[in-house]
Amino acid sequence: MDSYISKLAELISAGSRIVFFGGAGVSTESGIPDFRSEDGVFSAIRKYGYPPEELLSHSFFARKPDIFYRYYKELLMSTDAKPNDAHIALAQLEQMGKLSAVVTQNIDGLHQKAGSKNVFELHGSIHRNYCMKCHRFFDAEYVKNHSGIPYCPCGGMIKPDVVLYEEALDPDVMRGAAKHIQNADMLIIGGTSLQVYPAAGFIDCYSGNKLVLINKSRTPYDGRADLVINAPIGQVFRQVMESL
Repeated sequence: MDSYISKLAELISAGSRIVFFGGAGVSTESGIPDFRSEDGVFSAIRKYGYPPEELLSHSFFARKPDIFYRYYKELLMSTDAKPNDAHIALAQLEQMGKLSAVVTQNIDGLHQKAGSKNVFELHGSIHRNYCMKCHRFFDAEYVKNHSGIPYCPCGGMIKPDVVLYEEALDPDVMRGAAKHIQNADMLIIGGTSLQVYPAAGFIDCYSGNKLVLINKSRTPYDGRADLVINAPIGQVFRQVMESL
């Protein structure tokens, strides 16, 4: 393990346009469950009798917003979570002029809470919510603390700015993320199985020779990586930062 940490620290030291691409595994060390593990969000949703792809879909939100919000607030709105060592390290690398962008599939806002500035949220954020009638903005606390379906004072229903099934990713966010990955001198991918598309396809935007994969389990892209570390990502970044 020490040799892998040393190699990663060496690559980071030489980089100046590093991009980090992360998934749910980045936030599990902050106490936020992932989606597909035995104790993940999808398993919890199934206990209530709905396939997760249905309950977290646009059509279900439009058809049964009361049920959608009951589970959305319970399972996805982790407003009390704190950044872990991975979030903090990435923010520090940005401040050091090493990291040019974070591209994340997470909706928890922990990268920004840790201090990262240039974050591309592919699936949106629980911290942005809008009235569907007048477009007024509401924070996560307003939505979570509102009994039942959250409504705007104007009477319009509020929708979270998260990408549901049947909805497309924001094209501006996708373009920005792709551009940074294309220009990166190093791409670090962490906390993701790289099985969810179109997000996983961003790896194909990178044509450099410093591709690092950090994940507790193997991914379909391990054979393409220049360095693979199978360990908790927070632990890895804590040790890397101590050695820089």
